[in-house]
Amino acid sequence: MKILVIGGGGREHAIVQTLSKSKYHPEIFCAPGNAGIAQLATCVSIGAMDFDALKEFALEQQIDLTIVGMDDPLVGGIVDVFREAGLRIFGPDRRAAVLEGSKAFAKDLMMKYDIPCANSRTFSDPEEAMIFLKEVSFPVVLKADGLALGKGVLICNDMREAHDGIDQIMIRRAFGDAGKTMVIEEFLTGREVSVLTFVDGHSYRIMASAQDHKRAGDGDTGLNTGGMGTFSPSPFYTEEIDRICHETIYQRTVDAMRKEDRPFKGVLFFGLMLTEDGPKVLEFNARFGDPEAQVVLPRMRSDLIDAVNACIDGTLDQADVSFEDNAAVCVVLASEGYPVSYEKGKRIDGLEHFTGEDNRYCFHAGTISAAGQVVTNGGRVLGVTAVAKTLEEARKEAYEAAELIEFEGKYLRHDIGKSIEGVESL
Repeated sequence: MKILVIGGGGREHAIVQTLSKSKYHPEIFCAPGNAGIAQLATCVSIGAMDFDALKEFALEQQIDLTIVGMDDPLVGGIVDVFREAGLRIFGPDRRAAVLEGSKAFAKDLMMKYDIPCANSRTFSDPEEAMIFLKEVSFPVVLKADGLALGKGVLICNDMREAHDGIDQIMIRRAFGDAGKTMVIEEFLTGREVSVLTFVDGHSYRIMASAQDHKRAGDGDTGLNTGGMGTFSPSPFYTEEIDRICHETIYQRTVDAMRKEDRPFKGVLFFGLMLTEDGPKVLEFNARFGDPEAQVVLPRMRSDLIDAVNACIDGTLDQADVSFEDNAAVCVVLASEGYPVSYEKGKRIDGLEHFTGEDNRYCFHAGTISAAGQVVTNGGRVLGVTAVAKTLEEARKEAYEAAELIEFEGKYLRHDIGKSIEGVESL
């Protein structure tokens, strides 16, 4: 079996790592991949948005299955291109991926089908958005409608911040065309939890829950990032919360997409806020989360390939999707200055300590090989993950493992998991 994974970050490394343990022993290719992925797969120098080149590669190599890790190619329609060529590919088509590609579409869907979410209004005119601010209670949340690398969300505490936010998103276009349209949303309070699900168009199977840390600094301070670390499971995703989500969110969303003639097949990521009024949806993603995948996939007991094929074939209700009764913590090692500006090309030492055989993983997010060495090539450089019996043990081992890695400008948060009340006692 030949498998192609599309992407080159920590999420894709986690996918490749999981595939490498499959009972099917697949030959794995990754486009474009990175220095860490290259230890497990053949990296192919094709960009994730070069659909024609990727299609031709898959045809020439007789790829049996393609797995798309990234959001941009999914929203751009890579699944449609591959299917038209007779290629087997995992992920939602363009019409279904709009669930992540447009926050305005997602909000309209949730309101139409009574899926719990924050109250909101959508704007394409910045002046109308400014006028609407006179009617809201602060704080409010401003969201760029399109894809913005996880950074197109601003929390505004007063009128001045909100005006600046509208200017940043819609006028100065800090997030590019993602800011043509903007959603103004009520600010929800509670615990944030991520739940990834496999979906086959009709049914779904949830994976292990997780919690991400978006802020750059300790104590949840600083700018929003793509994620500075995460852990799984979430102690706040209780059996009662799970029951409510099954009744009011998960199946309702899958059914809504099918009723809209946009059947969703792939990984559907639910970003939830556990409010006093019950769980509500903050956002949808149409793929594995990053860095959530780095703590969820290492806990997977069943075979990832079986789950993927069941989603494609519409037989998910018959598939084995199971996870170990353990815990995982991922600490992101970033370049100093991330997410604003940072230097690249710094030599990374200590990678030889990670073999993937001792429940410790070093997932590469922003690395390349240069002159026989692995060097930094991004803001988020590595994700150090440890799997253990409890969250407390996994956290301790993850931070110990993180100390084994060194590069100039290495930056990390020191409170992944620790700042969440109750985690350390679990």
